[in-house]
Amino acid sequence: MAYELHYWPTIQGRGEFVRLALEAAGAPYLDVARGAEAAGQGVAAMQRWLDDATLAHPPFAPPFLRDGALWVGQTVAILHHLGPALKLVGRSEQARVWTQQIQLTIADMVTEAQDTHHPLASHLHYDEQKPEALRRAAAFCKLRMPKFLSWFERILAANPAGSRHLVGGKLSYADLSLFQLVEGLRYAFPRAAQQALAQTHEVVALHDRVAAIPKVAAYLRSPRRIAFNEQGIFRHYPELDLG
Repeated sequence: MAYELHYWPTIQGRGEFVRLALEAAGAPYLDVARGAEAAGQGVAAMQRWLDDATLAHPPFAPPFLRDGALWVGQTVAILHHLGPALKLVGRSEQARVWTQQIQLTIADMVTEAQDTHHPLASHLHYDEQKPEALRRAAAFCKLRMPKFLSWFERILAANPAGSRHLVGGKLSYADLSLFQLVEGLRYAFPRAAQQALAQTHEVVALHDRVAAIPKVAAYLRSPRRIAFNEQGIFRHYPELDLG
């Protein structure tokens, strides 16, 4: 039975971290909100589940995943659930917990990247908070981005199994998510990201290895991969690229 992924149909966003895991594993899945309403899919179908008062464990917001009778919301929780079935996490408890910890740190950085263009409130337009966005972006580009990336560099170098992966000696969902994080930073902050990544060679090498995985490469070339745009998490506003 195919997994059902529910996420907004026009942006990569947080749902892209789940898409990458499913695509890399070659797992069958239905991207529900991108389907036709005539076929019972589309945004309306996703919204019905969000509004369904009969669900005992309703998702708060997209992305959420349906796996048979099980519903899982939140990107990190979805990947934690999918990891064993997709063989994208180690078997030991230590490996599972460490992979989840890395994913949570990636999620923290994604939130900080989003806050550069919406530092006050998500319901306000970017144009309504430009002065605050400039201050937030300056701190993110000059302080927070290098700090996060240097931590990923450090744990890659310290991996007892070698620096090809974040956890152990095999591909994990954390590797895929770090690839997506680098992609997003390069899109939103090309100058600042170039400067920070110049100091984190292992992170760049991991990104390049993930991009070359056959199933990932095929996905990136396919129409299933939504292009970055200024409605998603990673948005390119040149004035915020304070490299």
